[in-house]
Amino acid sequence: MKINRLVVVFAAMILGLSCRNDDDGDDRIVIPPQTLIETSVENDADIKTFLQTHFYNYEEFENPPAGFDFKIKFGLLSDDPEKLPLTNFVQEQVIRVASSAFGRDDGEEVDHTLYYLIAREGVGESPTIGDRVILQYEGSLLDGSLFDGSSSPLNQYLPGFLRGYANGVIRLKSGTGPVENGDGTVSYADYGVGAVIMPSGLGYFSSSPSAAIPAYAPLIFKIDVLSFEKDTDFDGDGIPSIQEDVDGDGDLNNDNTDTDTEPSTIFLPNHNDTDDDQDGILTIDEIKIDGEIKKDSNGLIIFPDTDGDGTPDHLDNDN
Repeated sequence: MKINRLVVVFAAMILGLSCRNDDDGDDRIVIPPQTLIETSVENDADIKTFLQTHFYNYEEFENPPAGFDFKIKFGLLSDDPEKLPLTNFVQEQVIRVASSAFGRDDGEEVDHTLYYLIAREGVGESPTIGDRVILQYEGSLLDGSLFDGSSSPLNQYLPGFLRGYANGVIRLKSGTGPVENGDGTVSYADYGVGAVIMPSGLGYFSSSPSAAIPAYAPLIFKIDVLSFEKDTDFDGDGIPSIQEDVDGDGDLNNDNTDTDTEPSTIFLPNHNDTDDDQDGILTIDEIKIDGEIKKDSNGLIIFPDTDGDGTPDHLDNDN
């Protein structure tokens, strides 16, 4: 299995150059990178064509035959015209993406449509975008070419993975288990099964993490959500990661309160920072009231604001 290809790419994108030398050796052609908006439009058109021309094995999920493995399988409508197209089953989520997330400084902000399929919802709860999840997955291009996958359960912390992938995972619910099989393996039952079809702006965009994944390529992930760690606290600062999404946009990696005071070589978003405001006092000590971490009726932490300026102590370095 090769899980590293899913991991969020933080490095600057590399500009592709195509060169041709003439007899004088001074003729060079530079291919400019695609913009976020033009790529989004192209990707969405390709995804819609895929959804209109393909189906999945929905009948098996509706009435599971004996021994059914609950795996999603896609097929061409031209091979079985009686089937219903994927457009009848997918749902959509619009996610705004800034080009700065890919190292661009052109100021683009573009809405991207994420398409997701819930083949089996699952019987448990849904993880949040800030949780650790135990799952299995398979990644492919629109043409069906596989580039990655897992044959056994993996533990993944969602903020560390592709934005479109993570947003697809949270649409599903967990199952029951684990159950020891007696051979060193475990199994789960009644877990959520789905797929996410996403534009490259929610994936690698202009980057090509491997020869199997071209730049600007839309991606498909089939996902089984087996279990998850509720209220995951990745950095151990006492705050569940999901509550460290300060701006509430579903992207934990762009919330970094102490950007201006951190060394230039370091970028630690709040969900991975034990001192969110870089004031020398650990976050876990600044969120306590009378020596305890207190929560409201919804289970959310009540953050103290000692100086009453509207900024909680753990995000206020001049408190």
